[in-house]
Amino acid sequence: MHFSVLDLFTIGVGPSSSHTVGPMRAAARFANSLLNLPLTRLRCDLYGSLAATGKGHGTDRALLLGFLGHQPETVPIAKMDELLETVRSSRSLTLPDGRTLPFDEKTDLSFKRLKPLPRHPNGMHFLALGEGDTVLREDIVYSLGGGFIASEHELDHPPADSVERIPFPYDSAAELITLCASSGLTIAQLTLANEAEFRPEADTRQRLDAIWNTMQECVRNGCANEGILPGGLQVTRRARKLHQDLCHRNEAALADPLAILDWVNLYALAVNEENAAGGRVVTAPTNGAAGIIPAVLHFATRFRHSPHSDPVHRFLLTAGAIATLYKKNASLSGADVGCQGEVGVACSMAAAALVEFLGGSPQQAENAAEIGMEHNLGLTCDPVGGLVQIPCIERNAMGSVKAINAARLAMTGDGSHFVSLDKVIKTMRDTGRDMKSKYKETSRGGLAVNVVEC
Repeated sequence: MHFSVLDLFTIGVGPSSSHTVGPMRAAARFANSLLNLPLTRLRCDLYGSLAATGKGHGTDRALLLGFLGHQPETVPIAKMDELLETVRSSRSLTLPDGRTLPFDEKTDLSFKRLKPLPRHPNGMHFLALGEGDTVLREDIVYSLGGGFIASEHELDHPPADSVERIPFPYDSAAELITLCASSGLTIAQLTLANEAEFRPEADTRQRLDAIWNTMQECVRNGCANEGILPGGLQVTRRARKLHQDLCHRNEAALADPLAILDWVNLYALAVNEENAAGGRVVTAPTNGAAGIIPAVLHFATRFRHSPHSDPVHRFLLTAGAIATLYKKNASLSGADVGCQGEVGVACSMAAAALVEFLGGSPQQAENAAEIGMEHNLGLTCDPVGGLVQIPCIERNAMGSVKAINAARLAMTGDGSHFVSLDKVIKTMRDTGRDMKSKYKETSRGGLAVNVVEC
């Protein structure tokens, strides 16, 4: 299957791509399929990780907004609380076709915490009911990570590719590097050529600009906003104070050779605090790891020089190409393979992208991507309280710094290395399969259960 890299970067809303973005899309799609059915009510049963951490990840909010017809890319963030309060106070919701149905959240949204569905840990069972609770339509949909969704029917009968052929098809990193060598193109140039089969190049570049602009706006918002993050853990936002401190250091910062890393930390914290607060973010490749690509790209554009005329586009195209390898051959879902599939993948993407930005070779970029994941293998997903806050926010800062170091390590060599990216991706997939479910976004293991004792 051919993926556009723009499928891996989508503008949405926090705090979770799998638990917020995916369910909102699924609910909206289901609600839009109900035209002319004699409905009396809707319900949705949530399973697995969606049930275990759905409340903390805003899944209930996302489903209600989706039933109203909203999409993650366009939902009015400033009005979300008002829209939700109207549904909850009136115990009714208005479908996209204008019909209003009774809706009792306590009975029509059910969290089946101990009952995973067979195809994926993030399962939703939608039901459209008529008189006497007759089932008029039902659908089982899985949120696959990164905002991707698929029904059981779609998993059994995948839709045909919208693009039948791309000039440089590849399913592995080895194939990608071979194509780069034979064509003389970098990963970014090759990816841009493939994207031309999905849309005109000007449109691709325009959408890449929109992604980068949204990332920059997210950092600015994170540096401006303050207070306590929602959810009950009483986590104080830190980015605003850190930004103020950094802006006043000036000459004092020159004495610290690692001062630039404070800015990298700031960019990552700003994005992930916005994400945790339900703000507008770019899924890259997930919301839980949304801070790493913006942090490393901010670092690159502010502190490093690129020999290219289009360095930001090259960065994002390379990052997207690496993400497609993980999407095809492993997973982007913390509920499926742990946080190695989120922060680990984002670190790998950012490391390769930084090499491209700096003018490195495709072999060096592949090496950087391998280093970025190799040292995230086995990373668990153990959010305290089911919230995308602890350890998720700081984990993005750590992943950003690790990506920068991976790129630096790779660029000291010629790209040859012992462990291939393909082997690391396979290892990540196998490790995720072996990982106990309590360490995969269920909040039943790791810090999620031990933090109270610390």
